[in-house]
Amino acid sequence: MKSSKMSKHTLLIVDDVPENISVLYSLFLNLDFKVLVAQDGEEAIQRVEYAKPDLILLDIMMPGLTGFDVCQILKAKPETRQIPIIFMTALTDITDKVKGFSFGAVDYITKPFQYEEVLSRVTTHLHLRKLQQQLEQEVTIRKAHAVELEKRNVELNTFARTVAHDLKNPLTGIIGASDLLINRYPLNSIVDHRAIKYFRLLLESGEKMVNIIDALLLLAGSTKQEGDQKLCMNELNMSEIISEIVQKRLVLMIQEFRGEIILPKTWHTAFGYAPWIEEVWANYLSNGLKYGGQPPRLELGSNQVNDDTARFWVRDNGMGLSEIAQAKLFMPFMRLEKERASGHGLGLSIVQQIVEKLHGHVGIESKENQGSTFYFTLPTHPVEIKIT
Repeated sequence: MKSSKMSKHTLLIVDDVPENISVLYSLFLNLDFKVLVAQDGEEAIQRVEYAKPDLILLDIMMPGLTGFDVCQILKAKPETRQIPIIFMTALTDITDKVKGFSFGAVDYITKPFQYEEVLSRVTTHLHLRKLQQQLEQEVTIRKAHAVELEKRNVELNTFARTVAHDLKNPLTGIIGASDLLINRYPLNSIVDHRAIKYFRLLLESGEKMVNIIDALLLLAGSTKQEGDQKLCMNELNMSEIISEIVQKRLVLMIQEFRGEIILPKTWHTAFGYAPWIEEVWANYLSNGLKYGGQPPRLELGSNQVNDDTARFWVRDNGMGLSEIAQAKLFMPFMRLEKERASGHGLGLSIVQQIVEKLHGHVGIESKENQGSTFYFTLPTHPVEIKIT
Protein backbone atom coordinates (compact mmCIF):
# COMPACT_ATOMS: atom_id res chain seq x y z
CA MET A 1 0.00 0.00 0.00
CA LYS A 2 1.40 3.39 -0.97
CA SER A 3 1.75 6.25 1.49
CA SER A 4 1.04 9.80 0.32
CA LYS A 5 2.96 11.26 3.27
CA MET A 6 6.35 10.71 1.62
CA SER A 7 5.35 11.57 -1.93
CA LYS A 8 7.19 14.88 -2.03
CA HIS A 9 10.56 13.62 -0.76
CA THR A 10 13.54 12.88 -2.98
CA LEU A 11 15.95 10.20 -1.81
CA LEU A 12 19.42 9.45 -3.21
CA ILE A 13 20.78 5.92 -2.75
CA VAL A 14 24.56 5.56 -3.22
CA ASP A 15 26.00 2.02 -3.33
CA ASP A 16 28.33 0.12 -5.62
CA VAL A 17 26.37 -3.12 -5.18
CA PRO A 18 23.38 -3.29 -7.60
CA GLU A 19 21.52 -5.76 -5.37
CA ASN A 20 21.53 -3.29 -2.45
CA ILE A 21 20.30 -0.50 -4.70
CA SER A 22 17.52 -2.70 -6.08
CA VAL A 23 16.22 -3.64 -2.63
CA LEU A 24 16.14 -0.03 -1.36
CA TYR A 25 14.85 1.35 -4.67
CA SER A 26 11.82 -0.97 -4.61
CA LEU A 27 11.11 -0.22 -0.94
CA PHE A 28 11.03 3.56 -1.27
CA LEU A 29 9.48 3.66 -4.73
CA ASN A 30 6.49 1.76 -3.35
CA LEU A 31 6.23 4.41 -0.65
CA ASP A 32 5.94 7.17 -3.28
CA PHE A 33 9.44 8.56 -2.82
CA LYS A 34 11.22 10.03 -5.79
CA VAL A 35 14.31 7.78 -5.83
CA LEU A 36 17.66 8.62 -7.40
CA VAL A 37 20.65 6.24 -7.52
CA ALA A 38 24.40 6.49 -7.89
CA GLN A 39 26.97 3.66 -7.97
CA ASP A 40 30.11 5.58 -7.01
CA GLY A 41 31.21 8.71 -5.17
CA GLU A 42 31.79 10.94 -8.19
CA GLU A 43 28.35 10.20 -9.62
CA ALA A 44 26.78 10.78 -6.20
CA ILE A 45 28.32 14.27 -5.90
CA GLN A 46 27.07 15.21 -9.38
CA ARG A 47 23.53 14.04 -8.63
CA VAL A 48 23.45 15.86 -5.29
CA GLU A 49 24.59 19.12 -6.84
CA TYR A 50 21.98 18.84 -9.60
CA ALA A 51 18.95 17.38 -7.79
CA LYS A 52 19.43 18.53 -4.16
CA PRO A 53 17.78 15.43 -2.60
CA ASP A 54 16.06 15.62 0.77
CA LEU A 55 18.16 12.78 2.20
CA ILE A 56 21.09 10.57 1.13
CA LEU A 57 21.63 6.89 1.93
CA LEU A 58 25.39 6.56 1.48
CA ASP A 59 27.47 3.37 1.44
CA ILE A 60 30.83 3.70 3.18
CA MET A 61 32.99 1.09 1.40
CA MET A 62 33.11 2.00 -2.30
CA PRO A 63 35.92 2.02 -4.87
CA GLY A 64 37.40 5.43 -5.64
CA LEU A 65 35.79 7.99 -3.33
CA THR A 66 34.60 6.31 -0.14
CA GLY A 67 31.43 7.29 1.63
CA PHE A 68 33.55 9.26 4.12
CA ASP A 69 35.11 11.19 1.23
CA VAL A 70 31.73 11.98 -0.33
CA CYS A 71 30.29 13.09 2.99
CA GLN A 72 33.25 15.35 3.68
CA ILE A 73 32.98 16.98 0.23
CA LEU A 74 29.22 17.58 0.51
CA LYS A 75 29.46 18.99 4.03
CA ALA A 76 32.13 21.45 2.89
CA LYS A 77 29.77 23.08 0.38
CA PRO A 78 27.18 25.61 1.66
CA GLU A 79 24.56 24.48 -0.89
CA THR A 80 24.69 20.80 0.18
CA ARG A 81 25.92 20.75 3.76
CA GLN A 82 22.41 20.74 5.25
CA ILE A 83 21.26 17.58 3.42
CA PRO A 84 21.06 14.75 5.98
CA ILE A 85 23.29 11.74 5.25
CA ILE A 86 22.70 8.26 6.64
CA PHE A 87 25.61 5.87 6.23
CA MET A 88 25.00 2.26 5.13
CA THR A 89 27.64 -0.12 6.39
CA ALA A 90 28.38 -3.70 7.25
CA LEU A 91 31.14 -2.49 9.55
CA THR A 92 30.74 -3.27 13.23
CA ASP A 93 33.76 -1.31 14.43
CA ILE A 94 32.53 1.54 16.62
CA THR A 95 35.47 3.67 15.46
CA ASP A 96 34.14 3.77 11.90
CA LYS A 97 30.68 4.75 13.11
CA VAL A 98 32.08 7.59 15.21
CA LYS A 99 34.19 8.67 12.23
CA GLY A 100 31.03 8.94 10.13
CA PHE A 101 29.39 11.20 12.68
CA SER A 102 32.52 13.35 12.83
CA PHE A 103 32.17 14.03 9.09
CA GLY A 104 28.58 15.22 9.57
CA ALA A 105 26.40 12.13 9.06
CA VAL A 106 23.18 12.09 11.07
CA ASP A 107 22.78 8.31 11.44
CA TYR A 108 23.73 4.90 10.08
CA ILE A 109 22.02 1.63 9.13
CA THR A 110 23.67 -1.77 9.00
CA LYS A 111 23.66 -4.43 6.33
CA PRO A 112 21.84 -6.71 5.77
CA PHE A 113 18.93 -4.25 5.82
CA GLN A 114 15.99 -4.49 8.17
CA TYR A 115 13.13 -2.75 6.33
CA GLU A 116 11.45 -1.41 9.46
CA GLU A 117 14.73 0.04 10.73
CA VAL A 118 15.60 1.64 7.39
CA LEU A 119 12.18 3.19 6.99
CA SER A 120 12.10 4.41 10.61
CA ARG A 121 15.49 6.12 10.42
CA VAL A 122 14.76 7.72 7.05
CA THR A 123 11.34 9.09 8.04
CA THR A 124 12.69 10.35 11.38
CA HIS A 125 15.50 12.35 9.78
CA LEU A 126 13.26 13.66 7.02
CA HIS A 127 10.93 14.98 9.72
CA LEU A 128 13.85 16.52 11.61
CA ARG A 129 15.09 18.13 8.39
CA LYS A 130 11.64 19.59 7.74
CA LEU A 131 11.59 21.09 11.24
CA GLN A 132 15.07 22.48 10.69
CA GLN A 133 14.00 24.11 7.41
CA GLN A 134 10.97 25.65 9.10
CA LEU A 135 13.21 27.03 11.83
CA GLU A 136 15.66 28.42 9.28
CA GLN A 137 12.78 30.08 7.43
CA GLU A 138 11.49 31.58 10.69
CA VAL A 139 14.98 32.89 11.52
CA THR A 140 15.24 34.46 8.07
CA ILE A 141 11.85 36.13 8.46
CA ARG A 142 12.74 37.40 11.93
CA LYS A 143 16.03 38.80 10.69
CA ALA A 144 14.19 40.62 7.91
CA HIS A 145 11.72 41.98 10.45
CA ALA A 146 14.59 43.08 12.69
CA VAL A 147 16.22 44.96 9.82
CA GLU A 148 12.91 46.63 8.96
CA LEU A 149 12.30 47.48 12.62
CA GLU A 150 15.75 49.02 12.93
CA LYS A 151 15.09 51.07 9.83
CA ARG A 152 11.78 52.29 11.24
CA ASN A 153 13.43 53.11 14.56
CA VAL A 154 16.00 55.26 12.80
CA GLU A 155 13.22 57.02 10.88
CA LEU A 156 11.22 57.49 14.09
CA ASN A 157 14.19 58.94 15.95
CA THR A 158 14.85 61.34 13.09
CA PHE A 159 11.19 62.32 13.11
CA ALA A 160 11.26 62.78 16.89
CA ARG A 161 14.22 65.15 16.70
CA THR A 162 12.47 67.14 13.96
CA VAL A 163 9.23 67.36 15.90
CA ALA A 164 11.08 68.32 19.08
CA HIS A 165 12.85 71.14 17.26
CA ASP A 166 9.58 72.34 15.71
CA LEU A 167 7.83 72.26 19.09
CA LYS A 168 10.58 74.01 20.99
CA ASN A 169 10.57 77.04 18.68
CA PRO A 170 6.96 78.13 19.41
CA LEU A 171 7.37 77.15 23.07
CA THR A 172 10.35 79.46 23.33
CA GLY A 173 8.12 82.24 22.01
CA ILE A 174 5.39 81.42 24.54
CA ILE A 175 7.89 81.38 27.40
CA GLY A 176 9.45 84.66 26.30
CA ALA A 177 6.13 86.40 25.83
CA SER A 178 4.84 85.19 29.20
CA ASP A 179 7.99 86.36 30.95
CA LEU A 180 7.75 89.75 29.23
CA LEU A 181 4.13 90.20 30.29
CA ILE A 182 4.89 89.28 33.90
CA ASN A 183 7.79 91.70 34.12
CA ARG A 184 5.91 94.46 32.28
CA TYR A 185 2.85 94.34 34.52
CA PRO A 186 3.81 94.00 38.22
CA LEU A 187 1.27 92.83 40.76
CA ASN A 188 0.46 96.37 41.87
CA SER A 189 -0.45 97.45 38.36
CA ILE A 190 -3.96 97.84 37.01
CA VAL A 191 -3.74 94.45 35.35
CA ASP A 192 -6.01 91.94 37.04
CA HIS A 193 -4.12 89.76 39.52
CA ARG A 194 -5.73 86.71 37.94
CA ALA A 195 -4.21 87.63 34.60
CA ILE A 196 -0.73 87.77 36.16
CA LYS A 197 -1.43 84.39 37.76
CA TYR A 198 -2.29 82.88 34.37
CA PHE A 199 0.75 84.50 32.75
CA ARG A 200 2.91 82.75 35.33
CA LEU A 201 1.07 79.47 34.79
CA LEU A 202 1.64 79.86 31.05
CA LEU A 203 5.34 80.50 31.63
CA GLU A 204 5.75 77.52 33.95
CA SER A 205 3.76 75.26 31.62
CA GLY A 206 5.89 76.24 28.64
CA GLU A 207 9.08 75.49 30.56
CA LYS A 208 7.60 72.20 31.74
CA MET A 209 6.70 71.22 28.17
CA VAL A 210 10.30 71.80 27.08
CA ASN A 211 11.46 69.51 29.91
CA ILE A 212 8.90 66.90 28.90
CA ILE A 213 10.11 66.93 25.30
CA ASP A 214 13.71 66.49 26.45
CA ALA A 215 12.75 63.61 28.79
CA LEU A 216 10.78 61.75 26.10
CA LEU A 217 13.55 62.24 23.56
CA LEU A 218 15.93 60.71 26.07
CA LEU A 219 13.57 57.74 26.41
CA ALA A 220 13.46 57.35 22.63
CA GLY A 221 17.24 57.49 22.38
CA SER A 222 17.00 60.56 20.16
CA THR A 223 19.53 62.78 21.93
CA LYS A 224 22.67 63.95 20.23
CA GLN A 225 25.25 62.35 22.54
CA GLU A 226 27.41 59.58 21.11
CA GLY A 227 27.51 56.08 22.59
CA ASP A 228 25.51 54.57 25.41
CA GLN A 229 24.07 56.91 28.01
CA LYS A 230 23.27 56.00 31.58
CA LEU A 231 20.66 57.59 33.80
CA CYS A 232 21.11 57.87 37.51
CA MET A 233 18.35 56.17 39.51
CA ASN A 234 17.36 58.39 42.42
CA GLU A 235 14.94 57.92 45.28
CA LEU A 236 11.65 59.43 44.14
CA ASN A 237 9.67 62.02 46.05
CA MET A 238 6.20 60.95 44.96
CA SER A 239 4.43 63.68 46.94
CA GLU A 240 6.44 66.34 45.13
CA ILE A 241 5.92 64.72 41.73
CA ILE A 242 2.15 64.42 42.18
CA SER A 243 1.92 68.00 43.50
CA GLU A 244 3.78 69.30 40.44
CA ILE A 245 1.38 67.48 38.12
CA VAL A 246 -1.82 68.44 39.90
CA GLN A 247 -0.98 72.09 40.45
CA LYS A 248 0.70 72.91 37.14
CA ARG A 249 -0.24 70.37 34.48
CA LEU A 250 -3.72 69.13 35.30
CA VAL A 251 -5.22 72.07 37.19
CA LEU A 252 -7.49 73.11 34.29
CA MET A 253 -8.50 69.52 33.50
CA ILE A 254 -9.41 68.89 37.15
CA GLN A 255 -11.57 72.01 37.07
CA GLU A 256 -13.17 71.03 33.76
CA PHE A 257 -14.12 67.51 34.88
CA ARG A 258 -14.74 68.54 38.52
CA GLY A 259 -12.38 65.76 39.50
CA GLU A 260 -11.40 64.70 43.01
CA ILE A 261 -7.92 63.30 43.71
CA ILE A 262 -7.34 61.46 47.01
CA LEU A 263 -3.72 61.11 48.11
CA PRO A 264 -2.21 58.67 50.62
CA LYS A 265 -0.59 59.90 53.83
CA THR A 266 2.73 58.26 52.90
CA TRP A 267 4.38 56.71 49.86
CA HIS A 268 6.54 53.59 49.69
CA THR A 269 10.16 54.04 48.72
CA ALA A 270 11.09 53.56 45.05
CA PHE A 271 13.89 54.54 42.71
CA GLY A 272 13.58 55.89 39.18
CA TYR A 273 14.06 58.88 36.91
CA ALA A 274 11.74 61.63 38.12
CA PRO A 275 10.92 63.30 34.75
CA TRP A 276 9.79 59.95 33.35
CA ILE A 277 7.76 59.03 36.42
CA GLU A 278 6.03 62.39 36.17
CA GLU A 279 4.91 61.36 32.67
CA VAL A 280 3.59 58.04 34.01
CA TRP A 281 1.49 59.71 36.68
CA ALA A 282 0.35 62.46 34.28
CA ASN A 283 -0.93 59.85 31.82
CA TYR A 284 -2.64 57.75 34.48
CA LEU A 285 -4.28 60.78 36.12
CA SER A 286 -5.40 62.44 32.89
CA ASN A 287 -6.92 59.15 31.70
CA GLY A 288 -8.67 58.78 35.06
CA LEU A 289 -10.13 62.26 34.73
CA LYS A 290 -11.25 61.65 31.14
CA TYR A 291 -12.64 58.15 31.49
CA GLY A 292 -13.46 57.80 35.18
CA GLY A 293 -16.81 58.43 36.77
CA GLN A 294 -18.88 61.56 36.35
CA PRO A 295 -17.50 63.38 38.25
CA PRO A 296 -14.24 61.38 38.43
CA ARG A 297 -12.88 60.33 41.81
CA LEU A 298 -9.28 59.11 41.74
CA GLU A 299 -7.62 57.39 44.67
CA LEU A 300 -3.82 57.08 44.62
CA GLY A 301 -1.67 54.79 46.70
CA SER A 302 1.25 52.40 46.95
CA ASN A 303 2.19 49.07 48.54
CA GLN A 304 5.23 46.86 48.93
CA VAL A 305 5.29 43.86 46.57
CA ASN A 306 8.52 42.35 47.94
CA ASP A 307 11.91 43.48 49.17
CA ASP A 308 12.90 44.62 45.67
CA THR A 309 9.66 46.04 44.27
CA ALA A 310 7.07 48.68 45.15
CA ARG A 311 3.70 49.08 43.44
CA PHE A 312 1.96 52.40 42.72
CA TRP A 313 -1.63 52.75 41.58
CA VAL A 314 -4.57 54.93 40.57
CA ARG A 315 -8.07 53.61 41.29
CA ASP A 316 -10.97 55.26 39.48
CA ASN A 317 -14.74 55.14 39.79
CA GLY A 318 -15.40 54.54 36.10
CA MET A 319 -17.35 51.81 34.32
CA GLY A 320 -14.45 49.37 34.22
CA LEU A 321 -13.12 47.49 31.21
CA SER A 322 -13.73 44.08 29.68
CA GLU A 323 -10.88 41.57 29.39
CA ILE A 324 -10.71 42.23 25.64
CA ALA A 325 -10.38 45.96 26.20
CA GLN A 326 -7.73 45.42 28.89
CA ALA A 327 -5.64 43.32 26.51
CA LYS A 328 -5.54 46.20 24.00
CA LEU A 329 -5.03 48.99 26.51
CA PHE A 330 -1.25 49.48 26.31
CA MET A 331 -1.05 49.09 22.53
CA PRO A 332 0.08 52.18 20.56
CA PHE A 333 -2.71 54.32 19.01
CA MET A 334 -5.39 52.43 20.98
CA ARG A 335 -8.18 54.55 22.40
CA LEU A 336 -11.17 52.82 23.94
CA GLU A 337 -13.59 55.73 24.31
CA LYS A 338 -13.28 58.27 21.53
CA GLU A 339 -16.37 60.21 22.54
CA ARG A 340 -15.24 61.64 25.87
CA ALA A 341 -11.76 62.94 25.03
CA SER A 342 -9.48 63.64 22.12
CA GLY A 343 -5.94 62.32 21.64
CA HIS A 344 -3.80 59.93 19.67
CA GLY A 345 -3.81 56.95 22.06
CA LEU A 346 -0.05 56.96 22.63
CA GLY A 347 -0.09 57.81 26.35
CA LEU A 348 -0.32 54.32 27.88
CA SER A 349 2.06 52.89 25.31
CA ILE A 350 4.65 55.47 26.39
CA VAL A 351 3.91 54.65 30.04
CA GLN A 352 4.74 51.01 29.38
CA GLN A 353 8.00 51.90 27.63
CA ILE A 354 9.05 54.17 30.49
CA VAL A 355 8.29 51.72 33.29
CA GLU A 356 9.92 48.77 31.52
CA LYS A 357 13.02 50.90 30.91
CA LEU A 358 13.08 51.49 34.68
CA HIS A 359 12.95 47.70 35.34
CA GLY A 360 9.26 47.69 36.31
CA HIS A 361 6.02 46.66 34.68
CA VAL A 362 2.54 48.10 34.14
CA GLY A 363 -0.91 46.61 34.39
CA ILE A 364 -4.59 47.06 35.08
CA GLU A 365 -7.10 45.38 37.37
CA SER A 366 -10.66 46.01 36.26
CA LYS A 367 -14.17 44.61 36.18
CA GLU A 368 -17.02 46.05 34.20
CA ASN A 369 -19.17 48.44 36.27
CA GLN A 370 -16.66 48.27 39.15
CA GLY A 371 -13.98 50.76 38.14
CA SER A 372 -10.33 50.19 37.24
CA THR A 373 -6.97 50.24 39.01
CA PHE A 374 -4.01 51.19 36.85
CA TYR A 375 -0.66 50.35 38.40
CA PHE A 376 3.08 50.32 37.78
CA THR A 377 5.98 48.87 39.73
CA LEU A 378 9.45 50.22 40.41
CA PRO A 379 12.58 48.86 42.09
CA THR A 380 13.19 49.79 45.72
CA HIS A 381 16.91 50.22 45.12
CA PRO A 382 19.03 51.85 42.37
CA VAL A 383 19.28 49.92 39.11
CA GLU A 384 21.39 50.82 36.09
CA ILE A 385 19.43 52.25 33.16
CA LYS A 386 21.02 52.32 29.73
CA ILE A 387 19.88 54.67 27.01
CA THR A 388 21.32 53.60 23.67
